Amino acid sequence: MLGIYVHLPFCPYICPYCDFAKWPHRETQADRYLTALHAEIDAEACRPAQTVFLGGGTPNMYGSAQIVQLLARLSTRFPGPAERETTIEVNPEIVRKNDLQAYKAAGVTRLSIGVQSFIPSEIRTLGRRHTVEDVQRVVGQARQARIESLSLDLIFAVPGQTAASWRRSLEAAIGCGVDHIAAYGLTIEPGTPYAAWRDRDPDAFADDVLEAELYGTAIEMLERAGFAQYEISNFARGGHRCRHNENYWENGQYIGLGVGAASYRDGVRSVHTRNFEEYVTASVTGGRIPSECEQLESLRRAGEAVMLALRTSQGVSFTKFKESYGLDFLTHYAPIVRRYQEEGLLTTDGTHARLTRRGRFFANDVCADFVTLA
Repeated sequence: MLGIYVHLPFCPYICPYCDFAKWPHRETQADRYLTALHAEIDAEACRPAQTVFLGGGTPNMYGSAQIVQLLARLSTRFPGPAERETTIEVNPEIVRKNDLQAYKAAGVTRLSIGVQSFIPSEIRTLGRRHTVEDVQRVVGQARQARIESLSLDLIFAVPGQTAASWRRSLEAAIGCGVDHIAAYGLTIEPGTPYAAWRDRDPDAFADDVLEAELYGTAIEMLERAGFAQYEISNFARGGHRCRHNENYWENGQYIGLGVGAASYRDGVRSVHTRNFEEYVTASVTGGRIPSECEQLESLRRAGEAVMLALRTSQGVSFTKFKESYGLDFLTHYAPIVRRYQEEGLLTTDGTHARLTRRGRFFANDVCADFVTLA
C-alpha cells in the first residue's frame, strides 16, 4: 500500500494553536508554490497509490479549478484503483458555490471539515471564523454532491471549555449526520501563541483530570451514536474509516509532497524543509529538495510499528509482527507487556495485543515505552 500526502500551506488566517508549515494566503506566493509542487510531482517515479490526501494549511484556499488540475496531475503520476480514497481538508466558511461538485467530479471521495468546536466562544478562542451554519451548509452541499464520506474534526481541552459545552459540540457533530468524527486533545506546541499564553496563565488550560473526563465523554457519546473507535482519536460508522490514515498506523509507505511534508519509504523517514523559498527554488530548478532523513534500524522500526498499531482497535498482530520484524512480540517485550497487563492498560489473547479501554487514556505513555525498549 502506498499513500500520497500533498501539503497546501496557505490559510485565510493562522490559528494560535497550529504548528504546521503554513502562511497567510497571498495569491502570488500561492501560485509560485503550486508551480513548485507540480514540478515535484513530475519528478517522482510513476507508481500506483491507493490513497491521496490533500492537507494543510487550508487546501480550499485554492480555487476548485486549481484543485482539479492538481488531482489530475497526481492521477497521472500515481495512478490508482477505481475505488481510490481521495481526501481534501476544508475550512467550512470558505467553501465556495460549486466547489464540492468540482471535487467530486475530480475523484474526491472524502471531505474532512475543520470544525474544532460548535460553541461560538470556543470557536473564537481557537482563532477560527466559521459559524455553525457554515458547517451545516457544507455538510448539506457535500451530500448533494454525493461525496461518499464526510468527516468532522473536533478539539477538546480548549481553554474555557466545560464538560457541558463539550457535550454540546459532540451532540452537534453527531446531529450533522456525518460518517466520521476525529476528536483530538489540544496539544500545546512550542513557539505558538498558545504556548506563550500557557506560560503566562497555566490555569486557563484544562488539567489532566478534566482532559480525561472530556475524552471519556467523547468515547461514550460517539460509540452510543453508532461510531466505532478504530483509533485513539478517530471514530467512524461502518465502511467510513480513513484508509489513508490507517496506512500510517499500519507502518505503511507514504510519499509526502510539498513544503514540510513527511515521507516513509523502505525504512527511511524524511521530512522536507519548512523554508518556503528553499523548497520552491529547489523544486522548480530540479534540485534536491532539502530534507532531514533518518534510516530506521530494524529494532527501532519494530518499536514504532508497535506504537502505531497499539493506537488502533486491532492492536498488534503477533503473526504479522513476526513476519515483518523476525521477533516474537510477547518474548521481546515481555517486561513491558507484563507491567501494563498488571496495571490494566494492556490485554493480550492468542493473536493480538491491544490497549484496554482504560489504556486508551494512557496511550502516549504506554506506546512510548515500546519505542524506548527498541
